[in-house]
Amino acid sequence: AVPRTRILATGGASHNKKILQVLSDVFNAPVYTIDTANSACLGSAYRAIHGLVAETNVSLADVVKLAPEPRLAVTPTAGAEEV
Repeated sequence: AVPRTRILATGGASHNKKILQVLSDVFNAPVYTIDTANSACLGSAYRAIHGLVAETNVSLADVVKLAPEPRLAVTPTAGAEEV
């Protein structure tokens, strides 16, 4: 089975529920947000940590487990995929 797609929205627009709803409806996927300042830099920071511990065989997935849990913001509108 193919894992279900989910969207992680960050930055200023992630505070606008109407924009998030459009994303959710267009991609027919739930949209999650993270309450973290400068979240756009978060991915780079986790990659840097992963690079620092690379010789210890720690996977990127294990490093990212330290990340704050994303919150469900919106889900697709019923029937949106048919539009």
